[in-house]
Amino acid sequence: MEEKTLVLIKPDGIAQHIVGKIIDRFEGAKIEIVDMKMLTLTQELLNTWYAHHKDKLFFSSLCKFMMETPVVALVLQADNVVARVRDLIGPTDSAKAAKGTIRGDWGESKQKNLVHASDGVERAKFEIDLLFGKNCESG
Repeated sequence: MEEKTLVLIKPDGIAQHIVGKIIDRFEGAKIEIVDMKMLTLTQELLNTWYAHHKDKLFFSSLCKFMMETPVVALVLQADNVVARVRDLIGPTDSAKAAKGTIRGDWGESKQKNLVHASDGVERAKFEIDLLFGKNCESG
């Protein structure tokens, strides 16, 4: 069944100048980009985005990292896209990611792991609505 998911290319992906290479991985897997934009994340947006992490020790450093540079937000669509994208990017900890995955090839750590990807269809809808608006065609 066709689904949508959201991917963020994080500040370390921007700094490494590999946005195109990351996008190539998704397009090479026949995953369609239905919306895309570059934006600067704010503390207010991150408080909503990471509400489930707000009381954790790493919250402040995570937010600081995510605001270092603009990020690229992609809305991707395909059959079973959430699972397919998560397979392409590899596990959160880049040290545990296999070569051939985005994080395994270019990631540095658990935080500097290049990309965020929605972990489910409902979370994807929340994230797409938050970044692209509830009435956009991609949402």
